[in-house]
Amino acid sequence: MPEPLLYTTGEEICKGDRVRFHGHAAQIEFAAADLDDSEHACFVRQYGGGVMVYGPEVRGHTFIPVDQLKTYEDLEFVARHE
Repeated sequence: MPEPLLYTTGEEICKGDRVRFHGHAAQIEFAAADLDDSEHACFVRQYGGGVMVYGPEVRGHTFIPVDQLKTYEDLEFVARHE
């Protein structure tokens, strides 16, 4: 089982989370951490995993590789998508 991807504050990053990205409202489109996830395994193979953030005010889609997540202060958890 792969380790979960985490925000700098320690919460697990999940698809659909509402976040602030560089000060703007955005959403987690997907979190890639597992090679068994055929849809996102290419991100795990190439970058070791990471998250795709979507926000119209931040130029659409941005991928953050897993090695940058621990110090990525411009990605803030706001609320979990229920």
